[in-house]
Amino acid sequence: MNGKKRQKTRTVRSAKECAYIAVFVALTIATQLAFSAVPGVELVTLLFVSYAFSFGIRRGMAAATAFSLLRQLVFGFYPTVLVLYLVYYNMLASVFGWLGQKPKGPMKRLVLVVVCACVCTVLFTLLDNVLTPLWYGYSAKAAKAYFYASIPFVLPQTACVGISTALLFLPLERTFRLIKRTL
Repeated sequence: MNGKKRQKTRTVRSAKECAYIAVFVALTIATQLAFSAVPGVELVTLLFVSYAFSFGIRRGMAAATAFSLLRQLVFGFYPTVLVLYLVYYNMLASVFGWLGQKPKGPMKRLVLVVVCACVCTVLFTLLDNVLTPLWYGYSAKAAKAYFYASIPFVLPQTACVGISTALLFLPLERTFRLIKRTL
């Protein structure tokens, strides 16, 4: 009897976890869709950073993988984008899930998270600058042009990530930690 009760609790807990991840993924896809027409506005990183920081690596990576796969339905299937998102958002979930386990004061934590989020945003563009030319077989000259063409986009995105994370990380982290307690 005890084993059955424990198994039932695990199943309910897993269903709750799946539901929370599904709602979070829907939120990130809706956010990306809502702001896709506005150049330089990037809020998905903020959402993933605060989610993985609060819920941990495992749940962060589950959400990152689901997001990477499901967003293809909304924005169309592009193999390079799929690979880029699978690598980047899982890496982001790992880094911030790990950082979430390190206790620090709120201001130290905020500064660390903002700096890491900005660095990760730049790394996303650099990863794209390597992956896309390799995938499509660009010449060295074309790859260099692709890199330089990305600079006007990475600067406002990094600024947006820095500002939005500085302003919204602590309230989002608090909200996600409150939600986590219900699991």
